[in-house]
Amino acid sequence: MKPKLTVDALKTEARNFAAHESAHREPALFGVTDGKAVGTYFEYKFRGHLQSLFDFQQGSSAKGIDFPELDVDMKVTSIKQPQSSCPYKSARQKIFGLGYAVLVFVYDKNDDPATETGLLDIQHVIFVEKERTADFQTTTGIRKILENQGNKDDILAFLQERMLPVDEIEASNIADDLLSMPPEIGYLTISNALQWRLQYRRVIDNAGTLAGVLRLK
Repeated sequence: MKPKLTVDALKTEARNFAAHESAHREPALFGVTDGKAVGTYFEYKFRGHLQSLFDFQQGSSAKGIDFPELDVDMKVTSIKQPQSSCPYKSARQKIFGLGYAVLVFVYDKNDDPATETGLLDIQHVIFVEKERTADFQTTTGIRKILENQGNKDDILAFLQERMLPVDEIEASNIADDLLSMPPEIGYLTISNALQWRLQYRRVIDNAGTLAGVLRLK
């Protein structure tokens, strides 16, 4: 029987696999410029590595994340433009977090014409705890309003300025919740869209110095 995959084991294997993959030249990646194809290759290979060692539930379309038992999603992105998309469920995700942690692999891809291989240099492996997956500017702005004795009208005005995709009723409900429970500061940049656009520059630059943002590599 294989042991159950845990969050700690996932972090350890992410670090180990990144080091191993950074030294592996892959013919199938030579000349590939599509970031989605690169990400699919890496995610499939990492999942296969984990399956050889651990027992765990595969990602489900219902939850939409890679490791639903652990409340962790995996993202693979290029250092040239470190961002990805994720399913939009609620405008609250931008304020209170995505509802799951994010394991981010950031690579720099190089091709070697002599061997006709591609190399993924995994430059950063970062684990963002789910409590820190909200939008930085939104959460810091709300906290400043609350620290400055702001009221419900102030919060509603701020949400409107941020163009949060909510109707008036939900905005009112969010404002009430914030007055009784200030949000944790999130460290992602989340752009409004039909799918959230997550940007990772802040966590790359500051991982290891921010609460809930761990640098694994």
